[in-house]
Amino acid sequence: MEQTVMGVYVILKEGVLPDDDPQDIGVLIEGVEVLSDLSSIAQACALLFGLIYCLNLSYPPELKCNFEVLQKIFLNLNGQRLSSKAQFLKNKLTQYKHFDSISCKEVTLTYQNHV
Repeated sequence: MEQTVMGVYVILKEGVLPDDDPQDIGVLIEGVEVLSDLSSIAQACALLFGLIYCLNLSYPPELKCNFEVLQKIFLNLNGQRLSSKAQFLKNKLTQYKHFDSISCKEVTLTYQNHV
């Protein structure tokens, strides 16, 4: 986790199923755990975006497209202006009947499975 620029982490107890309650959910920025013991992945995503905005951070270059899709398509924040890659993905997603029901809580930026 020390090498993670920014992201949401989920720690599961050993031997549990992915649908079981996690041991911990939190937010990392520059390898430092800045928030922990959060109640859901959706809350962690929202708080991560809030921290990025409040601290005036830039998206990591290698995750720029991921964050743009989360921000502009799933959260519908400034969704009118999309990069060509994000617009292509949005066009593909809108072909699916249930696209409007997709939510941020289904998305995990960083996943860690610890003992």
